[in-house]
Amino acid sequence: MITMTLTELAQHQAQLAQGGQLGTSNVRTWLIDNVIPLVLLAVALLLLWLGGGKGDNAGVMRRLAGVVIALAIIGLAVSGAGVNVGQWIAGLFTG
Repeated sequence: MITMTLTELAQHQAQLAQGGQLGTSNVRTWLIDNVIPLVLLAVALLLLWLGGGKGDNAGVMRRLAGVVIALAIIGLAVSGAGVNVGQWIAGLFTG
């Protein structure tokens, strides 16, 4: 059995961080690849369950518009294009 003290573990992690091998890019990739599609599937099923069975198509469309806006915001945040959009909006006011 391999044992490490907390000090040795901290030193090992510090060495990894200095070498550039420790980061959050893999966590970000995993979230984008796995969590976001599951959340979208859950939202779609919830919309169908809430409005589809009752015939409230207008209510479903209102909720769907909110989901589309939220997806656009997530897309801007994930792609990094939010900076360009912000610069474009600022350019409208500053000339």
